[in-house]
Amino acid sequence: MIKKILLILAITIIVTSCGARKKSSRNVSTKLEKVKNEDRNITEDNDLKNEPIDETTKAIIIKSTEHYIAVYKNIAISEMKKYGIPASITLAQGILESGSGKGTLAVKANNHFGIKCHNWKGKAIYHDDDRRQECFRKYKSAYTSFRDHSEFLANRKRYAKLFQLDKDDYKGWAKELRRAGYATDKRYPQKLIALIERYDLSKFDEKSSKRRRNKKVDYTHIVAKGDTLYSISRKYNVTVQELQLINAIEGTELNIGQVLKINSSSKD
Repeated sequence: MIKKILLILAITIIVTSCGARKKSSRNVSTKLEKVKNEDRNITEDNDLKNEPIDETTKAIIIKSTEHYIAVYKNIAISEMKKYGIPASITLAQGILESGSGKGTLAVKANNHFGIKCHNWKGKAIYHDDDRRQECFRKYKSAYTSFRDHSEFLANRKRYAKLFQLDKDDYKGWAKELRRAGYATDKRYPQKLIALIERYDLSKFDEKSSKRRRNKKVDYTHIVAKGDTLYSISRKYNVTVQELQLINAIEGTELNIGQVLKINSSSKD
């Protein structure tokens, strides 16, 4: 009799245990599916406009530097058209400053460019940099970070020389950023240039108007007495070098009656 009672108790315990394991397994499965769905939803949001998320999940979103470029290239191009900053420079700075979107500031504050508070009235995050626990800007979305980066450069006098450079002169931009004080790292320009060339980011830049000019030659000028290459260049708002290039002139000597080609975009 005792043996029967013990046998019944043993069977009851086994059945109960199996049921608990199955229930627990179902709960774990449900949680995993929920996480997968959340990851999938976030990944589809290319602008990453969600609230800052944990580092593990962010690493799933941005899998590589190539992925970072694919996600943010359109924003960089849009900012270039609006503010005149080469898309290659914006992307290279984003990659370098944010660790391709995986750095602490990018993950916890959507700060892709390492911009510190500097009279910032919005939310902030504190992070060790040149000094311990420095104040950095915190953004609602990555898109907001890209826009603030554009305005940060465009609205400060110390960066004014940048905007005198062509939009496809990424080497000039990289060097001037360092001279203007954007970064303290002496090798900052070389790092940006290396990233641009490694990932062919210059393909996203607008070609400079100076290079486009040489494709159109719609006007002519007949050399008159007293004309010089310099006086003609001033009249048509071109350089002496451009006149020499377009007309295959090696020196500066002109002949009265000589016909010079002038490109239309310069004339305008």
